[in-house]
Amino acid sequence: MTRLHTPRICIEGSEVSFISGKYNNNGNLTASQLSFNVPLTYGGLKKLWNKEVTFFLSEHDSIPIFRGWIKRTQITLNQVNIIAQDIIGYMLLGGDSSEAKIPLTDTINLDGLTVGGAMKEAIRMANLESKLGTDMIGDTTPHISSSRPPLRGTLSILDILKQLTSRAIDRSGTLPRPNIARVVDDGSKSQLVIELESSLDGNPVHTFSENKNITSVNIINRKVPTIVVVNGANGVKGEYKHDSAMAAYDRNFLEVSNDSLKSPAECKDFAYEIFKANLHVQYEYAIKVTDGAFLSENDIIRVETDKKEFNGNYRVIGKMVDFGSSFSIGVTLNRKPPTLAQYIKRQDS
Repeated sequence: MTRLHTPRICIEGSEVSFISGKYNNNGNLTASQLSFNVPLTYGGLKKLWNKEVTFFLSEHDSIPIFRGWIKRTQITLNQVNIIAQDIIGYMLLGGDSSEAKIPLTDTINLDGLTVGGAMKEAIRMANLESKLGTDMIGDTTPHISSSRPPLRGTLSILDILKQLTSRAIDRSGTLPRPNIARVVDDGSKSQLVIELESSLDGNPVHTFSENKNITSVNIINRKVPTIVVVNGANGVKGEYKHDSAMAAYDRNFLEVSNDSLKSPAECKDFAYEIFKANLHVQYEYAIKVTDGAFLSENDIIRVETDKKEFNGNYRVIGKMVDFGSSFSIGVTLNRKPPTLAQYIKRQDS
């Protein structure tokens, strides 16, 4: 284990001795997970299910990189394997299965609120305020109303969040950018944050180089959609097809929705923007590195390799930390096309 990182784990605020562990966060509003082993003398004698767990990268840190609740334990000959998931996992699997769902009707609903305001109200209605804060939530860019179209039915908090953020597309720059949501920690509670997906033209906060701090690289060449169909409001539709790109990249079909578009011409123009965005951002990295454990989802970093076509700015979308007798860091980066949340979900599923 390096001198820079001396991880510690607390259960219900009390530090526990561990043998080894692994933290994994895939981003994109999926549950992050912490798994670790403790001696049987500790874990085997306690009721651990649903206890709060915090994981700190270094012993003097005041803000954990993980806060979650124990979902499963497994006792072996001389130790207990503990698996905890964050607030996203809690909303999907923890406690009362109906806790993270709310019924929305014509009389009880989120109508007339912005996305940030709607999520505050939805979290209150779901009785999640004690575990998921909204003090830092912010709002989408641009601001939009949750009323168009209105949400109805019994919906999970995550479904509401994904539906609402997917409607807000910022088109003020060269390429369209969606809004994203993620969970951060304020030192005492998990907090929901809504923000604009970072621009690859922004200033990187960290640099990874094959000659300095990258120990292994796995490069994935993502498919480029060459036929893009965009569904707008009230059944309008537009398609963009690039014949020469199909010859180079094959026929890859993509269909998305954007309720802010009112005419076939607007849909076709947006389909062209999606094609352009994808054409230049084909590569994704899964890298093992010697530093960067404190990077967060949506951070912009720079990668420098011996192959110039792979050099440039990337977004952080996930992170993995193995700790115990040794310490290793894995970071997932991509140039995810800045288009629509529906597309992101489809590609990453």
